[in-house]
Amino acid sequence: MAISATDALLGDTVEGSVDYRGRLVTRSSSGGWRSAFFIIGVEMAERFAYYGIGSNLISYLTGPLQQSTAAAAANVNAWSGAASMLPLLGAFVADSYLGRYRTILYASLLYILGLGLLTLSALLPSLRPPDCERKMETSSCASPTPFQILFFFFSLYLVALAQGGHKPCVQAFGADQFDPRDPKESKSKSSFFNWWYFALCAGTVVSLWIVTYIQDNLSWGLGFGIPCISMALALVVFLLGTRTYRYSLAEEKSTLVRILQVFVAAARNRQAHTSTADKTHLPPIGAEARETGCTTQFKFLDRAAASTDGLDCSKNSWSVCSVSQVEEAKGVLQLFPIWVTCLIYAVVFAQSSTFFTKQGSTMERWIGSGFQIPAATLQTFISLSIVIVIPMYDRIFVPIVRSFTGLPSGITMLKRIGIGMFLSVVSMAVAAVVEAQRLIVARDAGLVDVPAATVPMSVWWLAPQYILFGVADVFTMVGLQEFFYDQVPDGLRSLGLSLYLSIFGVGSFLSSFLIAVIEKATSGPGRESWFSNNLNKGHLDYFYWLLAGFSAVELVIYSFFANSYLYKNKRRNATM
Repeated sequence: MAISATDALLGDTVEGSVDYRGRLVTRSSSGGWRSAFFIIGVEMAERFAYYGIGSNLISYLTGPLQQSTAAAAANVNAWSGAASMLPLLGAFVADSYLGRYRTILYASLLYILGLGLLTLSALLPSLRPPDCERKMETSSCASPTPFQILFFFFSLYLVALAQGGHKPCVQAFGADQFDPRDPKESKSKSSFFNWWYFALCAGTVVSLWIVTYIQDNLSWGLGFGIPCISMALALVVFLLGTRTYRYSLAEEKSTLVRILQVFVAAARNRQAHTSTADKTHLPPIGAEARETGCTTQFKFLDRAAASTDGLDCSKNSWSVCSVSQVEEAKGVLQLFPIWVTCLIYAVVFAQSSTFFTKQGSTMERWIGSGFQIPAATLQTFISLSIVIVIPMYDRIFVPIVRSFTGLPSGITMLKRIGIGMFLSVVSMAVAAVVEAQRLIVARDAGLVDVPAATVPMSVWWLAPQYILFGVADVFTMVGLQEFFYDQVPDGLRSLGLSLYLSIFGVGSFLSSFLIAVIEKATSGPGRESWFSNNLNKGHLDYFYWLLAGFSAVELVIYSFFANSYLYKNKRRNATM
């Protein structure tokens, strides 16, 4: 859709955006916080639904579905990994075909369907596992049928598929409501990522307190049904904001195809010598290419713009590409080292919803004499620390640092990510020390061979590791979101955020693989594995120390690549 120069000069028109009818939009009547609030509300409801399922999933798998601790943790990681990898598919569909708005709409409908089926799997007698006593032992429980297991996992992965379309598009669509060319809106966009994560965690806190309690103490059917209702409300909220949204024209440019053309053309022209090739047929380098600051990197891609036979790049785009296309591809490829060096952080992140929860289930969780905290509710310490720290970060830390650096975000995105990674090392060291103490208490109390007994140690001992996780997330998670949104070409914003999410998908798969390897290596005749069903005989503390060591090595490698990274649209000598 083309916009004439005359139209662009009218009023305060926002360049590159239209309204829901495809008409020009003005800054005063569209976008900004008025639209972002609708989208943030959608994310709050979606996270309420997602964590209502995922945060206590290990309890359902080790309870009604009667899986072992290691198998349940592996299944949770596999599902979480799929939910984090599928956004790559959702982003491709959004950026190349449907656009973000329609992808969010269709994904929301699929989300509701998946949650509805999941609710039925826990309600209908023919679909739910047989009832059993709510104890650690499973000997009194009849095994679920293969069909019941299949139906449950089909519903669960349908939710993951829907989340794959929903997650990257909602955040990118929210950030699209701010014009980076306007100084005031540029600052607001940086704040948007902070408040987005604040709202996300607020929804998570409510879910962890309400939904997990219902699941543990009332009904799994009701515990799955409430997230379904929440997702239906999210769809209503999203539709209410339709008339206020800005719709980016960049989504219509098939930028992903342009990137793929560069790699194909570079492969086809692998025999070309770019230093002597005739480039006179190529169009001038665009402004984005001049500002990318990475023209000397990944020289093998320059072959995509090399031609000795006079091919016209506008007609043979899979054989020869423009210089600006090549620079776009280089910019995307430059993200890869950062992506790889964040994977161990994602492995660490996966532990909060699996082994941390199982630890908590063995400890004293009573408040007074009448209320026992569900083990999964301990994850609220992560969200609460985020909710507390983000306003302080956004309103105090950033303005102070901005006065020294001149950056709208205070510190660079990569520095922010690095600080969080350092805190994750500390959090795993603390977790290892606390688990070692829990094992000592269990041994001294004579409970090593009594897995169902409560270890006489307060669950509040776990609070520091959860809080450190939360503070680390304020830096690393929000930093990664902004980094992968900002550093990709404009037409690939959904893909950029899906790349960020895929870090945690691959991290979850790596966690499952690592658990499987350690389980096999440490178990055997007369030996208990680190992940024994009887945690009092296991050694989660060894596992946590291993992750702390991996994280420390990762941080060193990350620092090397972060220091050499050249930011998009920044000076060529920009550093970490």
